Amino acid sequence: QEADEQLQRSRRLAALGEMAAGIAHEIRNPLGSIGLYARMLAEDLADRPAEQVVATKISRAVRGLDAIVTDVLAFAGESRMRVMPVRASELLESAIEQAGIEDATSTIEVAIALPDGDMELVCDQGKLVRAIVNIIRNGIEAIEEAGRLGARKPAGGARLTVMAAAAELPGAEAVAISVRDTGTGLRGEVTERMFNPFYTTREVGTGLGLAIVHRIVDVHGGRVSVSNNGPNVGDGATVEILIPKQHEAAGRATSQDGRNVA
Repeated sequence: QEADEQLQRSRRLAALGEMAAGIAHEIRNPLGSIGLYARMLAEDLADRPAEQVVATKISRAVRGLDAIVTDVLAFAGESRMRVMPVRASELLESAIEQAGIEDATSTIEVAIALPDGDMELVCDQGKLVRAIVNIIRNGIEAIEEAGRLGARKPAGGARLTVMAAAAELPGAEAVAISVRDTGTGLRGEVTERMFNPFYTTREVGTGLGLAIVHRIVDVHGGRVSVSNNGPNVGDGATVEILIPKQHEAAGRATSQDGRNVA
C-alpha cells in the first residue's frame, strides 16, 4: 500500500510539474520586462526620492516573484538526470557549504556522520546536493523556530546532524542520507502534507523546497521519510532519503556523448 501511495504521489507531482512549467515560462518573460522598466524608472527618478522608493519596491517585488518562478521551474525540471559516481562525504560537505549554515547560523552546531565509512553511489550529484540543501535549510528553520518559542532542547543544544549510512531498498543496496535537527518537530497534518507543492507553515517561502526533494528522490528510484525524534517540541525531527547505490537510470539518463536523453 505504501509503495502504491508513493507511485500515485509521483504521478501527481509529475503532472503538476508539467503544468507549472508551462505557466512559469509564460510568466517569466513579461516579469523580466516589468523588472527592467522598474529599474529604468528608478534611475530616472533619482531627483525625486519619494517616487523612486515606489519604483524600488516594484523591483523588489519582481525579484521575489522571479524567485518563485525559479523554484517552480526547478520543481518541474527534476526528471532529467546526469549521473556519475560520487562519494557520500562529498555530497554532505557540498550540501552544508551551499546551505550556508556555517556562516549564517553560527549558533547551530553542525556534524557529519559516516557510521559505515565513506560510500560511493551513482547519482545526479547536482540534484541530490540540492535535495540535501533543501532538507538542511528546513531543519535550520525548525531549530530557529524552536528557539523563538523557547522550546526545550536536548542537552546538546541547537544541533543539526547530517549522516550517510548503509541501507537497503527492495532488491538493491542503498545509502541512507538523513538530516536530524533539534527543532520544533512535526505535528498534525504537517507530516502528511509537507512534501506537497506550495504547502508551507511559514510566513515566507514558496512551499516548493520539500516538493523538489521528493521529485529528486523519486527520479533516483529512492524513498523519503520523516519522523519525530521524540514526543516534545524541541526534540526535533529527522528526514531520511534512501538512494540506490547503483541506479538503473545510470545506463539511460545520459547518452555516450554526455547529453541528457531522459
